[in-house]
Amino acid sequence: MAETITTKKFAKNVVMSIVAQIISLAVSFVLTLILPKYIDKFQYSYWQTYILYVGYVGVLHFGLLDGLVLRYSKFDYEELDKARLRSQFIILLIFTSAITLITTAVSLLALGAPLEIIFILVAVGIVTKNLVTYSSYMLQITNRINKYVILTIAQRLTYGLVVVVLIACKVNDFIWYCVADLCGDAVGIVIGVIFNKGLFFGKAIPLKEAFKELKVNVLAGIILMLANWSAMLMIGSAKMIVQWHWDELVFGKVSFSFNVSNVFLVFVTAISVVLFPSLKRIDQEKLPSMYKTIRGILSPLLFFMMIFYFVGSWLLKMWLPDYEISLYYLGIFLPIIIFSSKVSLLTNNYLKVYRKEKLMLLVNAISIAVGAVLFTLCAFVFDNLTAMLGCVVFVIMLNSVLSEICVLKTIHVKIIKDFIIEAVMTVAFILCATLLSLWIGLAVYCGVFAVYAAINYKSIINLFRKVFKRKSVPVAEVAQEVASEEANQTEDKESEV
Repeated sequence: MAETITTKKFAKNVVMSIVAQIISLAVSFVLTLILPKYIDKFQYSYWQTYILYVGYVGVLHFGLLDGLVLRYSKFDYEELDKARLRSQFIILLIFTSAITLITTAVSLLALGAPLEIIFILVAVGIVTKNLVTYSSYMLQITNRINKYVILTIAQRLTYGLVVVVLIACKVNDFIWYCVADLCGDAVGIVIGVIFNKGLFFGKAIPLKEAFKELKVNVLAGIILMLANWSAMLMIGSAKMIVQWHWDELVFGKVSFSFNVSNVFLVFVTAISVVLFPSLKRIDQEKLPSMYKTIRGILSPLLFFMMIFYFVGSWLLKMWLPDYEISLYYLGIFLPIIIFSSKVSLLTNNYLKVYRKEKLMLLVNAISIAVGAVLFTLCAFVFDNLTAMLGCVVFVIMLNSVLSEICVLKTIHVKIIKDFIIEAVMTVAFILCATLLSLWIGLAVYCGVFAVYAAINYKSIINLFRKVFKRKSVPVAEVAQEVASEEANQTEDKESEV
């Protein structure tokens, strides 16, 4: 029987995951804010091209790993059918290795420098990144978050330290920074094997049965995988069009802006890692109340974090004057962190719990279709980069709203007012960041946020009071208490009227 997740256990997992993400944040700081100062802008652009395309190699397991997540996330490590999982690992290794060889051959025959080198390195990443994902998924779904933290820290720290050494040695060739990423993967694979020995070594099930298991896993996970990776494609397609239509320097500066915005998503990722296994082990009747409480704290927190854009821009202008235009781009699409975070943390996790992967894919497909039309028009018809970045925000917002509508219909919760308020906050931030001077924009946005906080303060205070007062009850019970108390307060007000 899988271990029950209490608030104390959940909070511990979140804290441990945040530790890993702090290391990731430090590495991201080096990669995002230090490296651009010490390498040539063209080399930075080539490195970003590698980062862009290697980010999509995870799609090449074709849903196998996502199927394992969906089918085995209710089990602890000791309960797993290890022979069955070993067979899936062997298939994964053979298949990704074959794709790596094919990609390398095509790159050597069809591409010239520097794309030839870039895609050969991407080909290596096909194997390394899928193997790291296999290990990290197995740690996450079996709730061994402490070991997942160690793997993440080892992988990211290796990457960061190699980059620091390269910077110290004044290496200006993008190839070595790509190799640094692959070195981090290699360390992650070793750590993953140590923590999951039973999933790598030993007898596997017979080949015929292994392929039957593969079919079940792929059918279970292919839709979820397409949904997850299509979500990445919403932003990735915009970056690809920038790379194709504008020159390398423009692509590098736009990529820099996207990288800075990703730093804001670090702590949301930390919570998302531990939330899905917790939700899978909670009674479904308690999930609606938990949705409202998590959402009630997430949105105000993210809108508050956006205040740091103004101070951060002031510092970055002094540190990286060559990338000043990137800060203007950042002011346009930074609000994507609000909507991407809700999708990553809440809506996707809930749709996975309710096995609504087809809805996830449909929503993402609609968003990608809208984005493809808008991005193409902005780039190839109007040749307007600013409009294109604005369309990125619109598409991510559209995706978030459609995803939430699907969840809300499933759990029978209504929060229409929140959609309107968040849209107003988003527009207010973009106007403050792009039309006003830095400090006037900060003052105006702080005023807008103060009004927003006044509207939401009761639910936030109530949630914190319950969480810190009760440390060892199930997570869902806290959510239920908070939701019940808010409902009672609403009923009391109505009776008074």
